Amino acid sequence: MKVAVGLSGGVDSAMAAWLLKRQGHELVGITMQIWDGTVALPDIGRAGCYGPGEARDIKAASDIAARLGIQHLTVPLAEAYKQAVLAPFRAAYRAGRTPNPCVLCNQLLKFGLLLQTARAMGISFDAFATGHYARVAYDTDRDGYTLRAGTDAAKDQSYFLARLNQSQLARILFPLGNMTKPDVIALARQAGFADVAGRAESQDFIESDSYDALFQPEDSQPGQVVDTAGKLLGRHRGIIHFTVGQRHRLGVATGERMYVKELRPATHTVVLGRREEVFRDNCLIEDPNWIAGEPPPAGSDCVIRLRYRHPGVAARLQPLPQGIWQATFAEPQFAVAPGQAAVCYRGDEVLGGGWIA
Repeated sequence: MKVAVGLSGGVDSAMAAWLLKRQGHELVGITMQIWDGTVALPDIGRAGCYGPGEARDIKAASDIAARLGIQHLTVPLAEAYKQAVLAPFRAAYRAGRTPNPCVLCNQLLKFGLLLQTARAMGISFDAFATGHYARVAYDTDRDGYTLRAGTDAAKDQSYFLARLNQSQLARILFPLGNMTKPDVIALARQAGFADVAGRAESQDFIESDSYDALFQPEDSQPGQVVDTAGKLLGRHRGIIHFTVGQRHRLGVATGERMYVKELRPATHTVVLGRREEVFRDNCLIEDPNWIAGEPPPAGSDCVIRLRYRHPGVAARLQPLPQGIWQATFAEPQFAVAPGQAAVCYRGDEVLGGGWIA
């Protein structure tokens, strides 16, 4: 096949391309360009997708393509990224939610607009490959595609892909899905890419130690910090600086360990509670994407991951009006943050995911 490979400049995408080339596919490397300098971020050398260091990543991707002997194309998506990822990110924080921009970016840009734009730029291909640690399989009984967790539990990235659909999965290849990270590093060294194996990996979607530069002054409205009984504990400079479950940088001293329990955007209020007060036994999920194309039966059991590093909790799903689903947990969970992706699994299969409401 002719395969477009998303090259980030890192070892995972490089080895995905190397493996596909060894299998005899015709390759073209494509890299998103999402940074245009309009957000004031210093070049601190911290690995992140969005920031001034992107130029180094694009150069690294181009160098990898040259070493592989394949064409490389940089696809300009800076304006689309601002509209599809940064604008919802800002809106979510203003609304007291904790967004996951990587899930949105995968759904709308990396597996969507990136491919459309590459084709519009004259690149033709049969499939799209990335270095994600996940797996796609065709299920003949269901006549459809399934998304499954990567073999390496420590690197599994299926959580970030739960918003993909059947048409996207039909043309996706994940060459690293059955490999572990140490296997990939070893392969890179054997294949002559030891320098790439030593590159720092992205730690966040933004190349900065904080998200402050993404917001405007009017986004940060001061308000009160209270406890669960409504007692005033202090004041804060804006709910955009808080997330449910947060313990540090609360700006108040109560004599005991406190956590953010709730954010109330209508009154710009931060509610703190003791750890035991920040557990929930259920959550509502809005705008779910079911990978099979249809929802699971009411009362279905699954395991839900409530954030990327969450180990998962057994839960039962029930549909509610207006496309909302309720997930009832087998045991209470700490810091269930509105805005985060709730991803449902059955075994290693991703059923789908939506946003915690």
